[in-house]
Amino acid sequence: MKFQGLRTVCYKVGDIDAAKEWYTRILGVAPYFDQPYYVGFNVAGYELGLQPFELDTDVPSTTTAAYWGVDNVRKVYDELLASGAKSVAEPTNVGGELEVALVQDPWGNAFGIIYNPEFKLP
Repeated sequence: MKFQGLRTVCYKVGDIDAAKEWYTRILGVAPYFDQPYYVGFNVAGYELGLQPFELDTDVPSTTTAAYWGVDNVRKVYDELLASGAKSVAEPTNVGGELEVALVQDPWGNAFGIIYNPEFKLP
């Protein structure tokens, strides 16, 4: 298969230092790469990258969402809201044991969370 699964998701942010602090707090890990042009987090083998956006050329949007695996969607959703995220879609069962929720980070990026007991890393 040509595609090997999620590797990196990049979010554009207006204040990279504030975004770095926010994501460090909500992810519970410090960035492994930290430069003014890119901050990279290793989240259980996947990468979340933060890049500053140029106000005259880049516009953040919620048209794309990456979903990060969690064990308890409701708990993490509530923690995200308490940390300054805005609700886009409350926790919802989407069949069987699968549950998803979607928030918007303080910079307008969609940040999805999913509980999927069927997903296994290769």
